Order: sequence, then structure tokens, then C-alpha cells
Amino acid sequence: QVQLQESGGGLVQAGGSLRLSCVASGDTLKIYTVGWFRQAPGKEREVVAGVNWGGTGTWYVDSVKGRFTISRDDALNTVYLQMDSLNTEDPAVYSCAADKHTTARAIGFTTPPYWGRGTQVTVSS
Repeated sequence: QVQLQESGGGLVQAGGSLRLSCVASGDTLKIYTVGWFRQAPGKEREVVAGVNWGGTGTWYVDSVKGRFTISRDDALNTVYLQMDSLNTEDPAVYSCAADKHTTARAIGFTTPPYWGRGTQVTVSS
């Protein structure tokens, strides 16, 4: 089964950028749809972006459209989340998750079976 490891989180000023990486091991990531989720203290987990296996389509929650970009490099077994124009609504633990049997748009409808441990994103005003 696939194992996922996130990296790239940290502290950034409002308006700044971060790029998160989700590296897979144990299986080839190209057969999985991958989503980025986030959870802030006291809030429910939400899916922010997803990318279909093969990179054939992407999906974003409205609050990040135009600011975040999800992409994948299957040769590197990696999915990225480029986050620009970060604001004070974005701090959370960001986790990637993978599922063979869903689409980018639907990855938040059920709980994907494979998850990384998450990486913290903090935004200072």
C-alpha cells in the first residue's frame, strides 16, 4: 500500500507563498487521485484541492481558487500544492490523502484510505 509524507510547511507572512510536497512510497502514485486537506484548531477538516490520477483534472474549494495550485509529477511520485497570497484564514495542518477509486472533485465526499501525517502552515499578519 502507499505511504505518504508531506513537507514544506512553515511560517510565512500574509501575502507570501509556500509549496507543499506529498511524496509517496510503497506504490506508484500515478494510479491514485490525491487530495490536499487542512484542519485548523476547532474547525472541521476540509478538502482544499484534488488532482485526478494521470493529472486529467483538478478541483479547488472556492476559498483557495486563484491562489492555490495542485500539480503532480508522477515520475517523482510527488504531488504539490503551491500556495500563493496566503492569508490569515489559511493556517492549518495540511495533509495529503490518496484514493484509487474517486475523482478530484469527489475526494472529499468520503475518507480516503491513505494519509500522510500532515505539515503545519502558519501565517503571520
